[in-house]
Amino acid sequence: MKVLSLTEPCATLIKEKKKLIETRSWKTNYRGELYIHASSTKIPKEWRENKNLMVLVNGMPLNYGNIICKCNLVDCVYMTPEFIKEIKKNHQEYICGIYEVGRYAWILKDIEVIKPIPTKGHLGVWNYE
Repeated sequence: MKVLSLTEPCATLIKEKKKLIETRSWKTNYRGELYIHASSTKIPKEWRENKNLMVLVNGMPLNYGNIICKCNLVDCVYMTPEFIKEIKKNHQEYICGIYEVGRYAWILKDIEVIKPIPTKGHLGVWNYE
């Protein structure tokens, strides 16, 4: 199965369907079933200091070191000024990502929670056997 590792709280926000777009500096041609892994990396300081973001996480248990949900990666959109302007209309989604011209928005659908699978993460889209 294809897996993407994310730093918390992003993985949990996807699991809880509060984040439906993952922003990346790189594109992927992959489309299809994708599992989300919460990496063991602690929440970066700048994210902890972002009160708008942390309100979304308030009280949710985080899932360090586990594959926690699956979804469908349905599109990978190059961010243009117009795309970013449209995303800004959805404040919650906007504060959950890094929206800058030249980055990519990975569009996720059909999110399903699964029984956590403890595993070490990897960079990029990786295979879990």
